Amino acid sequence: MRWRRNSSAGLGLVLEVFVRQRGERAPGIPVASFAVADVPAEFDRLRGLGVRFTQEPLRRGPVTAAVLDDTCGNLIQIVHGG
Repeated sequence: MRWRRNSSAGLGLVLEVFVRQRGERAPGIPVASFAVADVPAEFDRLRGLGVRFTQEPLRRGPVTAAVLDDTCGNLIQIVHGG
């Protein structure tokens, strides 16, 4: 990942295609996790924008998380709690 500045929107995150090498992380494990205030609300907002999720919001004890696909093969987790 690398950061870039977008003059109209401030700071943004650029995700690039990553080719796995033998022995690297197993498929299906999120590569980044972002804390949000309300996972179900953010899930609904992002899904409404066309984002594809591989895991709907799931509560495990005090933590709620959902996982989305960034369209480049990376899984991104949004999480709250803990």
